[in-house]
Amino acid sequence: VQLQASGGGLVQAGDSVRLSCAASGRMFTTYGMGWFRQALGQEREFVAGISTSEDRTEYADFVKGRFSISWDNAKKTVNLQMNSLKPEDTAIYYCAETPYGTSYWAHADKYRSWGQGTLVTVSS
Repeated sequence: VQLQASGGGLVQAGDSVRLSCAASGRMFTTYGMGWFRQALGQEREFVAGISTSEDRTEYADFVKGRFSISWDNAKKTVNLQMNSLKPEDTAIYYCAETPYGTSYWAHADKYRSWGQGTLVTVSS
């Protein structure tokens, strides 16, 4: 599976940004799609995940109520709508796909394919 992320940029605190990640290739064994982020000098952390059947979603506590993940099965695209952005949301955001269920979504080593990352910078 190949993943291509887009949608990052420079925004101000309180603004919204929508990230997209287009998938291509064989996804017969893909169960879920996730978004991770990595700030400068920090480890990569889980942000949100969604099953490709669209019936399960998971969010990190620090984005609940602000971010929303969605999956467009016709376009094979996973989106991350980010609202009420804060300077601490500044990071490179990565999309990824996994054959594992929700219990494993927060673990980066359970993902097989990764997008190239897109930078989101939130100024105060």
